[in-house]
Amino acid sequence: MIRLLIVDDEPLVQIGIKSMLDWAELGIEICGTASNGRDALNLIEKLSPHIIITDLKMPIMDGLELMKECQKKYGRLPLFIVLTSYEEFHLAREALSLHAVDYLVKFELTEENLKASINTAIQLLDEVIRSSQYQVQPVPVETLLFHERFFIMLLNNLFESEEQFRLQAQILSLDFNAAGYIASYMEISGQKTHSMDTRQQLNFYSSTLQMVKTLLPKYINCYITALDIKHFAIIFLIPENKISDYVAFIINSVKNTMEMLNNYYGASIHGSVGRFVENPLDISASFMDARQIFSMSSPDRPLCFFDELDLKNPVKNIFNISIFKNDIVSAYEEFDPDRLRKVFSSIQELFREHPSYFLQALDAASNILYLSISLLPDGEELVSGIFKDHPQNYRCLFTLNTTEQILQWLNTLFEGLYSYFTSKKKDYKNRIVLNAKQYIRNNYTKKLTLNEVAAALGISPGYLSLLFKKYSDCGFIDYVNQVKIQEAKRLMTEKDMKIYEVANFLGFDNAFYFSKVFKKVEGCSPTAYKAKHTKSGDGLSVSPPTD
Repeated sequence: MIRLLIVDDEPLVQIGIKSMLDWAELGIEICGTASNGRDALNLIEKLSPHIIITDLKMPIMDGLELMKECQKKYGRLPLFIVLTSYEEFHLAREALSLHAVDYLVKFELTEENLKASINTAIQLLDEVIRSSQYQVQPVPVETLLFHERFFIMLLNNLFESEEQFRLQAQILSLDFNAAGYIASYMEISGQKTHSMDTRQQLNFYSSTLQMVKTLLPKYINCYITALDIKHFAIIFLIPENKISDYVAFIINSVKNTMEMLNNYYGASIHGSVGRFVENPLDISASFMDARQIFSMSSPDRPLCFFDELDLKNPVKNIFNISIFKNDIVSAYEEFDPDRLRKVFSSIQELFREHPSYFLQALDAASNILYLSISLLPDGEELVSGIFKDHPQNYRCLFTLNTTEQILQWLNTLFEGLYSYFTSKKKDYKNRIVLNAKQYIRNNYTKKLTLNEVAAALGISPGYLSLLFKKYSDCGFIDYVNQVKIQEAKRLMTEKDMKIYEVANFLGFDNAFYFSKVFKKVEGCSPTAYKAKHTKSGDGLSVSPPTD
């Protein structure tokens, strides 16, 4: 049943709306009434109505304030139909700007126009709930994929250094200045998923995750990233004043989110929470804890905390994928089929020797799956294509019952990735160099370093340096200097800027170092170059290299 809340300070209006329609016939239950916005907010938190009919002018808190508070706290739902008087059309316009479904004039309220507004709201409610894009602000695809890649690397301890982590976080505008961090491993479930077809399940899981991403950050500062269709990770950022009671803080935040998910989507989430860590680079250890105890959670026990368990005999059901850190990073960064073979062969050999380690094998395969989806361009599409002949696609992994079946699944994935890596390797390397050069040309006023540019591209500094030497006619530093000096010549001849001004503008430490670099590139000092071209009136127009 759809829940409807009536908010008006006139009891007769409340009674009139209740009696005007056969609400049950419309599939609607009137779950409550309130006489002002403040009381309505309390009821909304308890009852989670889908639709609200509200007056605009009320004591304590009016209808517009109520709508604004609900948008701020809950997002697109609940939907609003507003009641107004003839003289309040300016308020009605403002309500419509806040996405009110409709406005009704009290003195013209009839069964027909009320029913028409309600039917419009029901139709919109259905669209909102079904839409997997519900409440998501548009984000450039490249930025979104880079975010996902960053968090997968963080959760699996794949960063080469703290500097690489900090630079990428800075470029993505991700804040890691909390007093502490905790990672969680979560699963989405629903009572009716067993009766859904594959497309409906995809929409259900996607919509639920998007709603989690919308709701949970309203209660607690966190980052959320998808792992596969029904699993996701949460990184909680704990402030100083919540360290002593972070368990209650997380429980309350997740509980509020779960209530909304259940009320509006019929969905639930459950999972496990790792240890508290102070260094963000230790988040991977917290995530490993969470995965280790995940089997102890369930819909009936929605959150299980590592720090509250007495693990005298640790549950050895996870696989530490970071032991293959260097080979994994190289394989996925460089599209290196030989490195890929090394990783897969090592994992498969390990579990052939220990076939009883089923849970560890499943965890290893899951990690490889998450990495493939997140670290590769169009990873989801690529992996789905590899398993296109399987009834449940790559998700068939989670239906397997033996270690041997998991090894066969890994072999299918390896063969598909190996073929893809072989075809993409050379073109991808050339594209990385071109992208690096474009980044340099777009940021020549900065003091560019190899680490910064590599971080901007999401690759390791050593690999970028290697590619520059192999696929460019000069090294990284030489190219940066060429771009800066080309721009320096333009600034001196066209803008008549002083040498120290040019040096400062282009990110050099001082004019002396700028002059040294200039002479190395051009064969003369910037003073001599400027004097020559100013005197001759050459007026050279130069621009950074284009390749």
